[in-house]
Amino acid sequence: MISYENVSKDYPGGARAVAGVNLTIAENSITVFVGSSGCGKTTLLRMINRMVDPTSGRVLLDGTDIAAQDPVKLRRSIGYVMQNGGLLPHRTVIDNVALVPRLNGSGKKEACRRAEEMLSLVGLDTQLAKRYPRQLSGGQQQRVGVARALAANPRVLLMDEPFGAVDPVVRAELQEELLRIHREIDTTIVFVTHDIDEALKLGDRIIIFREHGQVAQDGTGAEILTNPADDFVARFVGLQERQLRAKQVGDKTVVLDANGRATGVLAR
Repeated sequence: MISYENVSKDYPGGARAVAGVNLTIAENSITVFVGSSGCGKTTLLRMINRMVDPTSGRVLLDGTDIAAQDPVKLRRSIGYVMQNGGLLPHRTVIDNVALVPRLNGSGKKEACRRAEEMLSLVGLDTQLAKRYPRQLSGGQQQRVGVARALAANPRVLLMDEPFGAVDPVVRAELQEELLRIHREIDTTIVFVTHDIDEALKLGDRIIIFREHGQVAQDGTGAEILTNPADDFVARFVGLQERQLRAKQVGDKTVVLDANGRATGVLAR
């Protein structure tokens, strides 16, 4: 479990990123931080692995203040996936994925075996193992990034807009892969995005932020869509555009959007 206790972050010059945030993130869930650029969601994410330290307040991991932990050891125990993958260009795919297990003391053979398992888990052919990142597509690079983040069997996986740089088709595929992976492994995922549709698709729980990390609403997708906290949330999720209605067409029930255009067919 991850807890933020009255956490604030101020930068030199007086810029305030987050102010007095209190949150608890449940184990083995996908929690999505969503909000406009500059709202503090990435700052809050990076506090979990001490890439950013709070100016005041505490971040607890399983009840322990992470400020008391060695930041290097902490980061090696937490998976981290960023938008551009962050792969080392001079290392092969398998060496990228095996890196953290090797740093944690695993032998080369054991680390490579683990890397191959993770490549299979994220849907990559192990024949790609000897290639370099530049020889992969954007979607493949992101899958390698996820495999590397999972290679050390982390209790927490942090994902900072990981699918934002790929095309919509690949993005949808990666989202489905993430949901599948989460069903297969027990890990807590904290996912940052500015895309409410991505948040609704992935999140067991969604936290919508205003500026300075202030929580506008915290709940499931269904709770947010059916009972938005205020006008800000309703506008952010595009509630007006999400008003749907059903229409019978022959023996099928078609779902129409607010403009009367078909968006899908209800399953029987």
